[in-house]
Amino acid sequence: MTAFDSRQHTLAGPLRITGIGLRGGAPAAAVLLPAPVGHGRVFVVAGEEIPATVAHVVDTRLATSLGRGSARISLVEHLCAALYASGVDNVRIEVEGEEIPVLDGSAKVWVEGILDVGVEAQGAARTPLVVERPVEVRRGDSWARLEPGDGLELDVNVAFDHPTIGVQRHAGVALGPSFVRELAWARTFGFLRDAQALRAAGIALGASLDNTVVYDDTGVLNPDGLRAPDEVVRHKALDAVGDLALLGVPLHGRLVAHRAGHALHVELLRAFLNEKTR
Repeated sequence: MTAFDSRQHTLAGPLRITGIGLRGGAPAAAVLLPAPVGHGRVFVVAGEEIPATVAHVVDTRLATSLGRGSARISLVEHLCAALYASGVDNVRIEVEGEEIPVLDGSAKVWVEGILDVGVEAQGAARTPLVVERPVEVRRGDSWARLEPGDGLELDVNVAFDHPTIGVQRHAGVALGPSFVRELAWARTFGFLRDAQALRAAGIALGASLDNTVVYDDTGVLNPDGLRAPDEVVRHKALDAVGDLALLGVPLHGRLVAHRAGHALHVELLRAFLNEKTR
């Protein structure tokens, strides 16, 4: 895992990972290629380049989707989190299919692939965005705030009326070895009571116990159980890192989020960028 120094970084070689899409259940693949200084993290879908930035977010229902023209790509947050946390600033991501592979529902396979390939420094400086004063957005009883901090810090909590989840909180540094140790392995989750409606809407045709932690009314259906008692909030923190990556450059600040999700994260990033341009 690369140190977060002042230089831009890219992959040391190509990386190809295959699987299925979470929404449609169809085969999906992503080929990650080294890219030059200043390129950024860019998806290539049907020949269309889609920068992984908040300006290109087109949907936040259950996952973060990016688009440009008629091209769309869904479930970018786990891969974006892995790239950001690993220090990869510049990468070309050629997508085969309409989704990023869901894999095991976490960022674990992406991080392992990046570590295997390696990350190398480039001959140009990073220009981080610094949170100088708090910016906050609210929707009902959910809210998210960026405030000054050192590097990228998170303080995320969730609250579900479920006996196995309840109130959970995760706080700490979000990048480098801390990401690998505390967040990368946390899987996406859902509730059995919602599965039929999601499938009818064509949203979760690829979901299974192999890639999703599924809760019924009393507990977890996955035979192997949870990877940690607070896996839900750790996955929410993982998602937050992936959404924060859509700033396109490193962030120096602290995210505090209460019952937030992709939509609120994106709204917060837009509010923060508007604040920085004033």
